[in-house]
Amino acid sequence: MDALVMCGGRGTRLDAPVEKPLVDICGRPMLDRVAAALRDSSVESVRAVTSPHTPNTRDRAADLGLDPIEAPGDGYVSDLGFALARVSRPAVTVVSDLPLVAPEHVDAVVAAADGGAATACVPVELKRELGASVDDALVFDHEGIAVCPTGLGVVGPADADGETDAETNTDADTNTDADTNTDSTMYLSTDTRLALNVNRPTDIALAEDRCE
Repeated sequence: MDALVMCGGRGTRLDAPVEKPLVDICGRPMLDRVAAALRDSSVESVRAVTSPHTPNTRDRAADLGLDPIEAPGDGYVSDLGFALARVSRPAVTVVSDLPLVAPEHVDAVVAAADGGAATACVPVELKRELGASVDDALVFDHEGIAVCPTGLGVVGPADADGETDAETNTDADTNTDADTNTDSTMYLSTDTRLALNVNRPTDIALAEDRCE
């Protein structure tokens, strides 16, 4: 199975001196951390989806041997569709601002998808307890629990019209699509590592307190 690291957003909320995927968490760029987790998982290949907004990330991805896909940079959903047309499906997708994602998380979501689509979510209450940033535009109800996507998921096979079964994201700079597609299996986790997307400066300290 192919895996796509989505790293073409502007990352304006983070206001960092480097491109968002290159922000260090415990001495390693987030892109490096996410790529390592994917490579230690069951996926077969890892590619980075960059854009004109992230030229330095594209260079770093090439250094890591990730074979970058240069998307137009017109938004998360558009860039995801562009990238999916260039890989086989089902495919794992993960945002580059999830620096504590681990191989076991990837494999669990792939297993949950079972050849189809799956979306990894965490309870909003967990994020608030941690003090992590929450994008209210991505919050939705799941069996009476307020949840939000982590940015890790599996996009299933294309249907007859070539549309995606599931699209997940946590970067509101480029997308506000909370995945509520009923064809996508919900993988609900209370693992704090999946609850920490680095979208704001305060999220950096939270992630560094928990990184290995």
